[in-house]
Amino acid sequence: MSYYRAAASCFLLLVAVGSLIAQTGAPPRYELDPSWPKLPLGENWLTGGLGGMCIDNRGHVFVLNRQDVVAEDLDGARLAPPVIEFDPDGSVVRGWGDPTLLGDRLHDCHVDRQQNVWIVAAGTGYVQKYSITGELLLQIGESGSYDSSDGSRQGRPLNSDRAQFFLPAAIDVDPANGDIYVADGETSGGNQRIAVLDREGRFLRQWRLSRTEAERDIPALPHCLRLAGDLVYVCDRRADRIQVFDKMGSFVRNIHVPFEPMTSPAGRTSGIRGTAVVVAFSPEPEHGLMFVLDQNSNKVVVLDRQTGKRLSSFGGGPGSYPGQFTLPHGIGVDSEGNVYVAEQEGQRIQRFKIIQP
Repeated sequence: MSYYRAAASCFLLLVAVGSLIAQTGAPPRYELDPSWPKLPLGENWLTGGLGGMCIDNRGHVFVLNRQDVVAEDLDGARLAPPVIEFDPDGSVVRGWGDPTLLGDRLHDCHVDRQQNVWIVAAGTGYVQKYSITGELLLQIGESGSYDSSDGSRQGRPLNSDRAQFFLPAAIDVDPANGDIYVADGETSGGNQRIAVLDREGRFLRQWRLSRTEAERDIPALPHCLRLAGDLVYVCDRRADRIQVFDKMGSFVRNIHVPFEPMTSPAGRTSGIRGTAVVVAFSPEPEHGLMFVLDQNSNKVVVLDRQTGKRLSSFGGGPGSYPGQFTLPHGIGVDSEGNVYVAEQEGQRIQRFKIIQP
């Protein structure tokens, strides 16, 4: 973290951006905001890897801190709490969370319209709902249990029709009816499904990523999940694409994020982490943009949401200079169209301000 250094105006900005894209085909540009977040963080806090992030309807940003810092690295600093909330200016509002209760490998979050914070820890068999101040309101799935043949993490994944998970990756909530969508299967050895629950956590339905006969050997691990309108967008990380479904699980289409080979300064060619790891959307409904984290090139890829056409990209690395990324693992967009990227190995969050073309 040492690297950091109303509504009417938002509406007019979004209309202008959407109109320009529609008329000229030119997407906005994104420039690093070196003043966000404000320093120092909290009470001289130091974060570990940031496993995920989310933004609420007030423009407050929540980051998930995995706290994977050894004591020697603190060097007089204090270990930051697992969940950190920032206001739109980048000042810390609060931090909270019991790492034992939250679970292993914090991975994704979502803030619903009632300001509840939904959190997924990928090393567990459950998902959780918290108040904005950190009070546990609901847990779906039992602690210490997995949806496996023997209930353990070593068991065979079952993908069963129940509200118990096995290494979940992402979560989103349908604002229309409160249904909860969970990408269940962050890595090999766990489940491989998208599960849908009602607002009380009761199981409704599930489906898996789409595979053709020629693709049957590609692991179907859903690494991210976001709702947009009537569609569900899921990161098919092992196939370098986003898969789009309707809310009942019917496959709609693929949005490919082609791998562009690159070589690091050390001469190593990347290409093992995936080009479609996490996804976020711009707020304008008609001429929307899709932002995809490409961990192979450490970039944000900007796509047209309707056509899937690649429009631009920004970032790069791996590197610790401002504007570069080292294993980016969380992305979000606020109501003004600014883009936020949280880094796992870089241990920081950066904001990129939208610049009209």
